[in-house]
Amino acid sequence: MAKPLMAKATAVWLVDNTTLSFKQIADFCGLHELEIQGIADGDVAAGVKGFDPIANNQLTQDEIDAAEKDPLHKLTLKFNPAAVGEEKRRGPRYTPLSKRQDRPNAILWLVKFHPELADSQIAKLVGTTKPTIQTIRERTHWNIANMQPVDPVALGLCKQSELDAAVQKAASKKAKEGEAMSDDDRRRLLSTEQSLGGDTEPRIPTAIEGLETFSLGGDSEDEKEPEIDADSFFNLPADSDEDDEDEQP
Repeated sequence: MAKPLMAKATAVWLVDNTTLSFKQIADFCGLHELEIQGIADGDVAAGVKGFDPIANNQLTQDEIDAAEKDPLHKLTLKFNPAAVGEEKRRGPRYTPLSKRQDRPNAILWLVKFHPELADSQIAKLVGTTKPTIQTIRERTHWNIANMQPVDPVALGLCKQSELDAAVQKAASKKAKEGEAMSDDDRRRLLSTEQSLGGDTEPRIPTAIEGLETFSLGGDSEDEKEPEIDADSFFNLPADSDEDDEDEQP
C-alpha cells in the first residue's frame, strides 16, 4: 500500500484535526498504533508541524468524513503524481551521526563472517562506500588496530531480515557460478530462521578426530574380555614347585 508524503507530520495533523481512530491513522500513515497514541499524548513527534493531507492532495474531506462515521473504514490515499517513486531509496543508506563511528566495526564483522558478500551489498547494508570497505578488507584502514568486529544488526545499522536477504542472494549467486563451498561457508549462508530451526548436528571434538571407530565408553556386555588368570599369564607349570624340591640335594 502506498504511504502519504511526510507520514508522521500527516499523522500529527490527523490526530489534531479529526476524530479518526488510532488504528485508522496508523494504517494510513504506515506507523504503529502505539506511535499514534504517543503522538496524541504528546510523547512522540514533539515539535513536528502537522502536514495537511487535504491541502496537499493526499486525502479528500469526503474520505475523512466516511472514515469518521465508520471505524472499520480504511482511508484511501488519493493518487498524487508527485509521490510516485518517493519510497524508493536512492544512494547510500542514511546513518545517524551517533552511529557513524560504529560503521567500521560493522564492516569488519561482515568482511570476517560473511566474505561472500559483495562490496556493493555491504555498502547498502551499513551505508558506507566501497573504498572504505576495501581498506578494511586489505587491513590498511587508519584505525584497523583499534577496530573490533561487531554485528551490524546489534548496532542498529541494518535489520536482520536485510542481512538475511543479502546472504541468501550471495548464496544463490555462488550456486549459479557452481563454486564449491565448505561446510562453514554453507552454515554462513543460512538465514537466522533456518539456522535456529535446524536440528543440532553432533560434532566430534577435534582432539579425537580420526578415532571414530574406537569406543569412548565401557565395553558392551556381548564383548566382555576374558578374565586374566595369574598362572596362565606367566604360563607356569602346575607342578613346578614339586620338581624344584626333588632337585635339591
